[in-house]
Amino acid sequence: MAARERTILATSGGYKSGHRTRMEFDLLVHHAVELSGVSGRAPRVAHLGTASGDQRWFAAELDQAARISGFDFTHVNLFTMPNHADPEAHLLEQDVVWVNGGSVVNLLAVWRAHGFDAILKRVWDHGVVLAGVSAGSICWFEGGTTDSYGPELRAVTNGLGLLPYANGVHYDSEPGRRPLVHKLVSEGVLGETHCTDDGVGLVYQDTKLVDVVTEVKGKSAYRVTAATGDSGEPIAVEEQLESRFLG
Repeated sequence: MAARERTILATSGGYKSGHRTRMEFDLLVHHAVELSGVSGRAPRVAHLGTASGDQRWFAAELDQAARISGFDFTHVNLFTMPNHADPEAHLLEQDVVWVNGGSVVNLLAVWRAHGFDAILKRVWDHGVVLAGVSAGSICWFEGGTTDSYGPELRAVTNGLGLLPYANGVHYDSEPGRRPLVHKLVSEGVLGETHCTDDGVGLVYQDTKLVDVVTEVKGKSAYRVTAATGDSGEPIAVEEQLESRFLG
């Protein structure tokens, strides 16, 4: 099943504690499935865990979450080699591609080494919903902020660029995120930047932001743009975006 328009759901969430398992999929993952329009069969969801090195223990946790949710769930691994002879063909058969968090810098490098930058563009063009959390959110944009290099947050500016903005994740839970976004936008290192509190997702159709959704009441998203201050100095201006609770 293909979404009517090219769709991306970029989030700072998607997981919750489980009742009988360590974790379950939260409302944002289920919303990604809804956006695909699939009906009448189990949704096909492929997980890309590249950003954390395709950790098999975490894949097993996701398998349990997928069983509870009723998903036809698979993994596309690149460590130590691709686990599908034709990863593109497999991804084209999915309703949703879900990208987990970790190191966005390493993710982008490994994806480019395997041609996944071009593959994922074609998968998006085909109508498969692209979605993910943290590094799996930033990757779709031109750049954002990351701890990929170490504890001190830095800019990343070589995202896939499917969306012509930058992205800020974990905006309310990691104190360094907001001031760094403001600094980078005011300096022109990042362009217009769309940011999410934990539990919030941004829905794009083609490249237009069309919805802000949350699995946690009271959480928000933000648009940060460059402006000129009263004294002529470059500044960043933050606009809070109204979110829609998915519960």
